[in-house]
Amino acid sequence: MDEKRIAVIGQGYVGLPLALSFALHERQVIGVDSDPAICQNLAKGITTQTESFQGKSIQELLKSLLSSGNYQITSDGAAAVQKSNVIILTVGIPIYDGVADFSHFESACQTIGQNIQKNSLVLIRSTVIPGTTETFCTPLIEQASGLRAGVDFFIAYVPERIAEGRAFEEFETMPTLIGAADADSARLAEEVIRINSQAEIIHSNSISAVETSKVLENLQRDANIAIVQEFARFAEAAGMNTMEVIRLANTHKRVNLMTPGPGVGGYCIPNAFHYLNASAQALGVDLPLLRLAREKNEALPAFFAEKAAEKLAEAGKLVENAKIAVAGLAMKDCSPDDRLSPAAEICRLLQKKGAKIAAFDPFVAARHDFQVPSLESAIENADCLLILNKFFQNYDIKTIIARMNPPAVILDTRDLVNPETLPEGTLFWRI
Repeated sequence: MDEKRIAVIGQGYVGLPLALSFALHERQVIGVDSDPAICQNLAKGITTQTESFQGKSIQELLKSLLSSGNYQITSDGAAAVQKSNVIILTVGIPIYDGVADFSHFESACQTIGQNIQKNSLVLIRSTVIPGTTETFCTPLIEQASGLRAGVDFFIAYVPERIAEGRAFEEFETMPTLIGAADADSARLAEEVIRINSQAEIIHSNSISAVETSKVLENLQRDANIAIVQEFARFAEAAGMNTMEVIRLANTHKRVNLMTPGPGVGGYCIPNAFHYLNASAQALGVDLPLLRLAREKNEALPAFFAEKAAEKLAEAGKLVENAKIAVAGLAMKDCSPDDRLSPAAEICRLLQKKGAKIAAFDPFVAARHDFQVPSLESAIENADCLLILNKFFQNYDIKTIIARMNPPAVILDTRDLVNPETLPEGTLFWRI
């Protein structure tokens, strides 16, 4: 497979930078997405993603690679698969009420199976329920194509391990796992990964082990966050600075505690338990510790909404009809991604309590009824300010408090405010 013509199915937070990364290395890449609006925008060089590489924004890279012809975008997955000998699947498997929805993932596998050319390579890069590649993807593609895996086409599981915001860099520098059941699939997969990676490549002939390791990577973060959030409640009761204690603990070389924030969001961590639990249930295995961590983290938005109401009451204000300014809507700091965002859920819960929410996030496209166009408009005559995102560090807290209804109530979940600098009479709480 000397000439690698690559189709990347799914042009989201993984698929788009992955496709552009291969295109930057002079490969012909077709990006495929089933959403016509996404395709139309990408064809114009428009994306809300905030990645960058070597001093260029993802928008600049997209326009340049469209112009060079190294990157194309289409909603015609069938044609893209027919033209390619490497097909990379990055379509997600969402969780609804604890159950995985395979509909989009299955449709993409069907498209691959119905259009794959002999001797092509399929790389599954989505995070999946352990066993998915061998018990779902491979049989489906074989049945639809009439070809045999490992003989007529090749397939491997290669989990993405990037952090959003550092995608281009981490495609090159993050060690990559490859799970393949036969030597040819493993060899071809490594050839493709080597196009844009200089890092170590680790092989396993157990595809399910690699699938499970990806889920476990996310699960350890879920449990880590649950630990520090529970500790934060202790620290508050004991009059300690949560972040200071964690900073001190992390000076130990074998300790790596995460810092608590407004909750756990995004696509990876909240879904991880449900991916593993689907396999565990089939095996008759219970996961009580991991289940508890997930339940604790899912409850965090309610905790912060209740904390805001509690602090308003301490200031002599009722949450009903109070104006609450919210700084941050994304699932993580300085990100456009608001999928499963705890910040957005906090806003919704406070709305249900009768509060008037004015939320601002410079990175998140306007799609919520409580969003406002600027932080200034959010804090004007606000009774309370919830700081949920680190972009707030660019603002002067004294100037903001001067525009709020006294006594100003400030809740800081990102450790950005020095309480010693606050005007007298401010009611302040930090995580």
